Amino acid sequence: MKELHSYWAYLVLAILLFTVVNAILGFTQKKEFKDKDLRLGLFTLILSHIQLLIGLGWYFMSPWFKALKENGAEVMGNKAARLLAVEHPITMIIAIILITIGWSKHKKKIRDNAKFKTFAIFYGVALLLILSRIPWSNWF
Repeated sequence: MKELHSYWAYLVLAILLFTVVNAILGFTQKKEFKDKDLRLGLFTLILSHIQLLIGLGWYFMSPWFKALKENGAEVMGNKAARLLAVEHPITMIIAIILITIGWSKHKKKIRDNAKFKTFAIFYGVALLLILSRIPWSNWF
């Protein structure tokens, strides 16, 4: 489960980065919001939600969850353990909530520029949050 969560994360990061760059380019160059842009945002939404489900499954089986339940004060005092047990899961959930909000808000926009802007902001902030709390030392 841990490996699946890690490998799926590469896919989510790649598609999220591509979606954010596409949204920024679409916004700045005042492009027309086409079906491919819609599908890109939807695909990013779906992949990120699958990652959330995989991550939640792994989290409740992980040694960090057990450690947090048994001795929360010790986990909170250890920077590396706190990242894996608390900071990473909470930040990722917030990031996926932002992606979901961005998807919902873009549907209410009429102008193409506003749709790109919504994706750029919400998906972009989600990308920054994700990058800030990836346990890089465990990834490579």
